[in-house]
Amino acid sequence: MNAIQLSIFSSRIESVCDEMGAILQRAAFSPNIKDRLDFSCAVFDVGGKLCAQAAHIPVHLGSMAYAMQDIVSLFEWEQGDVVALNDPYLGGTHLPDVTLVSPLFVNDDLVGFVANRAHHADIGAESPGSMPLSSSLDEEGLVISPMKIVRKNKKKPEFHQLLNKLKNSVESTGDFNAQISANWRGIERLSTIVSDYGVGEFANAVGQLNDYGDRLMLGLLKTIPSGVYQFTDVMDDDGLGTENIRIRLKLTIDNKKVIADFAGTDKQVVGNINCPLSVVAAAVCYVFRCLMPDNTPACYGVFKRIDILAEKGSFIHAEKPAAVAAGNVETSTRLVDVVMGALSKAIPEKIPAASHGSMNNVAMGLNSGADSWSYYETIGGGMGAGLLNDGLSAVQTHMTNTLNTPIESLEMHYPLRMKQYAIRWKSGGGGLHNGGDGIVREMEFLAPAQVTLLTERRRNKAWGLLGGEDGDAGKNWLNEKPLAAKTSVNVERGDCIKVMTPGGGGYGESGL
Repeated sequence: MNAIQLSIFSSRIESVCDEMGAILQRAAFSPNIKDRLDFSCAVFDVGGKLCAQAAHIPVHLGSMAYAMQDIVSLFEWEQGDVVALNDPYLGGTHLPDVTLVSPLFVNDDLVGFVANRAHHADIGAESPGSMPLSSSLDEEGLVISPMKIVRKNKKKPEFHQLLNKLKNSVESTGDFNAQISANWRGIERLSTIVSDYGVGEFANAVGQLNDYGDRLMLGLLKTIPSGVYQFTDVMDDDGLGTENIRIRLKLTIDNKKVIADFAGTDKQVVGNINCPLSVVAAAVCYVFRCLMPDNTPACYGVFKRIDILAEKGSFIHAEKPAAVAAGNVETSTRLVDVVMGALSKAIPEKIPAASHGSMNNVAMGLNSGADSWSYYETIGGGMGAGLLNDGLSAVQTHMTNTLNTPIESLEMHYPLRMKQYAIRWKSGGGGLHNGGDGIVREMEFLAPAQVTLLTERRRNKAWGLLGGEDGDAGKNWLNEKPLAAKTSVNVERGDCIKVMTPGGGGYGESGL
């Protein structure tokens, strides 16, 4: 293939992911998927190596790419299969993120796979929103080890048994059906592409795409001075008594390879900030992808020169049954800060200050009675400033790019009233360029509920770079009384929860 043909091929398979995402969003029942867009779609080759992904959720896609080769080796695949999984220790990240995988066959030959991952606000946990302040995996909901839920395009009994274990069966059924439909559309579109090229030429084109991605990665590595760069950052706490939990990184770079060695990172903890190694891979690969050209394809070849090492039993390579609900959302963001912190010692002109460093998770609802409901959202914050610009205010950064739930949708679906939704002025760190400001989001409850907060950067601030100031730490409140970074509380009608998210770090000394 010449350059134009390869570009067209890459765009065509990426468009499969885009269309899968459109189907999933429009067919889903829950605001979490249809409004917040908390889902991701991707295409993989016959061996489970990444071919393409849409611009969805980085932590979903990077972790899927890391784990898919092991997942596809578990089954004897047939046309019309759909496999579901969410087990963090068998290819998942945390239980609310449910992945569905479907194979593509052409003339009885297995050619590739499509997959999507979507966040379910109800995955069967006792705590509404299925993001509990947990100390073991079993407390976090239904664990789905990889299993076929559809065979020959017909739903198996396991599919209905799974749904019967969830609390909001109508919404959950709609979301699962939307995921299945997205995969079916992906298979249909990918089949057309394979038919146009032929099975052999399609496989050859995927190989050429990986070679091109590898060349782009080699080009990037030549721009980074070879050396060993170290950085340490800390998580505030695990919510159950352990504080200042360290992530240590020794990043070794030469012009042909990257080794990200997290030796010395603290051991796994009782609380749920632990995560599987797939989340670490997602964070590391994300940072290097950000340094590459915009037209870089999202394929296996881009990342094959990155080796990731972490001690088993550390909280970023946890062992079952460690709780992991917040690892996918909070620890992943701190991992990005650590990798960027190490790279800032090599290429400070290309690395921004730390962003707000938390997805500011709020899960809420009522799990009993006719009026039961379940809702989950993440709240943005301040972006770190860079060499050429101030940080953006009131945005999601790095490992998630979900939207906020529109106030109209929130108040239509749930017994909530939004009292304040505003920029948290002057919360970004000062400097030659200022860090972005966080958000103030205050909700009044119109009915009793249970609320769980899983948040970070409430004590350890987003760091500034090259003399820039740190951003302000976040704050959580219940009726103007402070709440811990990670907590679960019961609220009554008329109570108000206010979340003030952290600001981003500043870049450079002001006045220079």
